[in-house]
Amino acid sequence: MPQTAVSLCSTALAKLGARPIASFDEPTAEAECAARLYPVVRDATLMAHPWTFTLAQTVLERDTEPPAGDFAFSFHLPADILRTLSAGSGGSGRGLIYRVFGGRLHTDAESVLLTYQRRSSEAEFPAYFVPVLVARLAAELCLPLTENAARAEVLTRLAASELKLAKLIDSQQSTPQRVEDFTLLRARLA
Repeated sequence: MPQTAVSLCSTALAKLGARPIASFDEPTAEAECAARLYPVVRDATLMAHPWTFTLAQTVLERDTEPPAGDFAFSFHLPADILRTLSAGSGGSGRGLIYRVFGGRLHTDAESVLLTYQRRSSEAEFPAYFVPVLVARLAAELCLPLTENAARAEVLTRLAASELKLAKLIDSQQSTPQRVEDFTLLRARLA
């Protein structure tokens, strides 16, 4: 069954021993806290690791006006971007020198293929990511709803443990990165 923001928050509230919610519009402290904290915790959890289900590549649209500063060109970033991972050109998603300023990517290249982390919908969250988000939500909701600092600390440790396991699982979703330039090895062979 696909997850929703409300179902994830309800699961986190149940983990706390609080009353689950059916909507963010309910006139309860649980619904109000969940509505305020969910987007922040979701985005922070998504950005905690370059999760494979959040990765995307796109060719960026160039601005018509050149930037005022250090680079020759400026490009619009995608609307769903959480963070930039790398930029390249000529069919490669990495290798460019760039800087992100105010929602624009600046570089000296005339075209840019951006590799970035996007904001995924809850329905796209894989089974290994859901416990991480639920645990982090429960930890964040604990203090405002229960005022129990000891319980919040336990939930924070649980969230860290869930994050470690989920990162391990996620890292097995693609070919491991290899070392392409190891200066010490090159110097020894010369």
